[in-house]
Parts: sequence; C-alpha cells; structure tokens
Amino acid sequence: MDKAVRMGMSSVFFNKGENCIAAGRLFVEDSIHDEYVRRVVEEVKKMKIGDPLDRSTDHGPQNHKAHLDKLVEYCQTGVKEGATLVCGGKQVPRPGFFFEPTIFTNVEDHMFIAIEESFGPVMIISRFKDGDVDGVLKRANNTEYGLASGVFTRDINKAMYVSEKLQAGTVFVNTYNKTDVAAPFGGFKQSGFGKDLGEEALNEYLRTKAVTIEY
Repeated sequence: MDKAVRMGMSSVFFNKGENCIAAGRLFVEDSIHDEYVRRVVEEVKKMKIGDPLDRSTDHGPQNHKAHLDKLVEYCQTGVKEGATLVCGGKQVPRPGFFFEPTIFTNVEDHMFIAIEESFGPVMIISRFKDGDVDGVLKRANNTEYGLASGVFTRDINKAMYVSEKLQAGTVFVNTYNKTDVAAPFGGFKQSGFGKDLGEEALNEYLRTKAVTIEY
C-alpha cells in the first residue's frame, strides 16, 4: 500500500501533471479504496507549493494561464457530472499559475473527466470489484490512447496477465515514470506509432532498400 500511494501520487502529480505518461486515471479495488484515498489525501496535504527552483518545493505552477483556466473548467465539469471532489480543484490564491493538487473519487466511465486527460495535477480515481481483473482491463482499455499504464500487485501472475492485456506501449509494474534509454518507448492507438529509445529507435535512422533480381 505504501508504494502504491507513493507511486500513485508520482504518476499523477510529477511535474504538475504536465507529463506525457501521467496516469490519467487510477482504478482501485473496493477493499482498499477508502484507505487508499485517505492516505493519498493525507500526503497531498503535506505537499509544499512554491517556487519550482527551490529544491524543497513539491508542486510548482502550471505552464501558462490558458492551461490553468482549462484545469479550473475541467474540475467544474467533474463536479457537475457527479464525481466527488475530495480536495483541490481551484487556483491557489497566490501570484502565478498555481493549481491545487486535486483528487476526484466516484468517477464513472461515462464522465468527461474519465475520458479526457487533464494534463494537470488531477487524480481521477474509480473503483472496481475485488478480483475483477478482466472487468477493469476492459474499462482501462476503453480509451483512444495507449502510451503508458501501470499495475500494482504482489501477485506476479496477475502482473504478467495485466501487462499482456493492457493496450499500451509501456506497462510499469509496481513502479511508475521509470524509463531507460535501452527500453523502447512509444504508444498504441492514437498515442502514436514507432518507438523512441532502445534498439527499435535505430530503425528511424536507417534506410531500408529492397533489391529484386530476376535470373
């Protein structure tokens, strides 16, 4: 649980959510849902908001005002649709484009905030029934995107099964945001095609020639 909380926060709040592989949505099993949310909220309240050049800062400003305004609108939409705003959802009352680290729960699959990515510090949490791996896989894969994903479990068989079934170019197991120059990086579906990094990336620098000879 400790690692899932820590990595869950990192997957969403790293670089204020302005991260191409940020976790757009977290699915949490019913049996641990309430405890998970409680602990994440506890940690969010400890986050220091401030100057991003100060090493003690946990959370800096968004990139520009237009994005900040979109985040405010995004959260307002989530509330209107019936999701539970646990914390955050507003601009921080201080100079700069600071937005509060935000957590939504009770997010249903049809909601705007479940479908659209915020590209900001907004954690979207949805429940799933204990043990319903295939059910949550179907919900997780019901998106036009597929750049990165993650799974946290003590069961290696479950980890391998989920990794195989997730429609994403990268699957993190019991970690997140951990990339390596030797590992190919790229998405499925509308998240693009081709790979950066790894041996596969070298193909982008090669010219393949076909020579056909009749004799």
